[in-house]
Amino acid sequence: MKNFLVTLVIITLFQTKVSAQYEIVQEGEYGITVGAAHYFGDLNNRAAINRPKIALGGFFRKQLNNYAGIRLTAHFAKLGYSDQYSQNEYQRRRNLSFNTNIFEIALRGDFNFFKFVPSDPQHSFTPYATVGVGVFSYDPYAYLAGQKYYLRPLNTEGETFYKGRKAYGTMAVCIPIGFGVKYAVTDKVNISFEIAHRFTTTDYIDDVSTTYVGIDKFPISSVAAQLQDRSYELGTPIGVEGRQRGFSKQKDQYAIAEIGISFNLTSYRCPTAR
Repeated sequence: MKNFLVTLVIITLFQTKVSAQYEIVQEGEYGITVGAAHYFGDLNNRAAINRPKIALGGFFRKQLNNYAGIRLTAHFAKLGYSDQYSQNEYQRRRNLSFNTNIFEIALRGDFNFFKFVPSDPQHSFTPYATVGVGVFSYDPYAYLAGQKYYLRPLNTEGETFYKGRKAYGTMAVCIPIGFGVKYAVTDKVNISFEIAHRFTTTDYIDDVSTTYVGIDKFPISSVAAQLQDRSYELGTPIGVEGRQRGFSKQKDQYAIAEIGISFNLTSYRCPTAR
């Protein structure tokens, strides 16, 4: 029994010595997110949050230290809105609507407010800020008599043929800025919640930006003529040439709120001298 106790003490001291020689270091993490996206722009110019749509994401973060990291993110989201949700009488008469799918890739910097060490229960939680730059694709569409029509090829504001207006592209730049919180459930798994707003370089996520060009600029009874001014569905058409259709001085925006789960990539190293 005495020999057994001596052996047990030696093993315990050896393990303590080895564990003291190394510390677990979070090198990075990868994860997935799910949440809701919302659009802000010419059809939702009062920042109402009443029509959220699905958003899915994935990310990889390279941790630079316990406070900062670089993250590559990818998102798919749906955006959409209608003038019928507005409290403004003119907008309701305008009667425009749209939907679009968003595919986004962004590179961001993440900055923890507290020291974050998943293997240390004393440092397993932190709020953080995030900012970056990305690109996203979009292609607005609307429904007419139950039929789906993509709006960009219809040039509803006279793109390509009216007063030098150019067709808008299907891709634009976004600037995500947001805040979040994350918590290390174990040394291997984290959960998080984040809200990030995207400023963009386009005013055409909703296919609305400038002024009406007038129905006479389109072939009579064409789909383009019917979708460029839908006020006729509610009464007297309002889309005369030169009348305001959108507000081109303010770009469209969107935000994503999401929860996530991530898995840590770790290594071992000798602790720094204290």
